[in-house]
Amino acid sequence: MKLVSAIIKPHKLDDIREALSNIDVQGMTVTEVKGTGSQKGHKEVYRGAEFEVDFLLRTKVDIVVVDENVDRVVSTIRDAAITGNVGDGKIFVFKVENAVRIRTGETDREAFQLSIRDTT
Repeated sequence: MKLVSAIIKPHKLDDIREALSNIDVQGMTVTEVKGTGSQKGHKEVYRGAEFEVDFLLRTKVDIVVVDENVDRVVSTIRDAAITGNVGDGKIFVFKVENAVRIRTGETDREAFQLSIRDTT
């Protein structure tokens, strides 16, 4: 199993959720985060005072998938998230050693709805 973790622009979340739903990926964790990258920051004015905003608001989407579905999930997220502008985000893939569903005690593959419908 793998954890696909995507840092995206917040306004792209609905597009990503819909695209993943179209391939039957339902479970995800979404977190509001702040970060900085090649986009750096920007200046804002608040009550007449100008200040530098170093960290930009982003959304983090985490999805656990079986190994054979990783490439499809990554490409689906990328296709839904891309704007072509600096700051579109990043996608990371991590190995998941173990997973346990608290309610039933199911482990690993059985702990998740991991099937993705074949649309090809």
